[in-house]
Amino acid sequence: MNFGFSGEMIFLFFLALILFGPKKMPEIGRQVARFLNEFRRASNEFRSQIESEINSLDVSVSGSPRQQILPPLQAPLGSLANRIFNPPSAEKLEAAEAAQEKAAIEMSPASSPEPAPAPKAAPDA
Repeated sequence: MNFGFSGEMIFLFFLALILFGPKKMPEIGRQVARFLNEFRRASNEFRSQIESEINSLDVSVSGSPRQQILPPLQAPLGSLANRIFNPPSAEKLEAAEAAQEKAAIEMSPASSPEPAPAPKAAPDA
């Protein structure tokens, strides 16, 4: 007899109905549910106890909690993310603007000399 899980459950339900009668079925169902809840609670408690023991052993063996494999992620100093999360002070902003203006004045075409003409290449003979 290969009914499958749902077929077996239906068969067990009808067998219990015949053996115990319809008046006892709700009481039996409550007792089964109580037993399953108690079993689930005990297994969860056991699992958490085992995990806490394993964690305490890890700490006592290594002397410190588990080490991270990678260092914490930090944005590079000149990146946009670093400027957003760590905005510079007003004094640094003014100094940076002044440096940009000075660089723009130095790079203007009026103050720069004419570029030297490129040397002529000899034709291939």
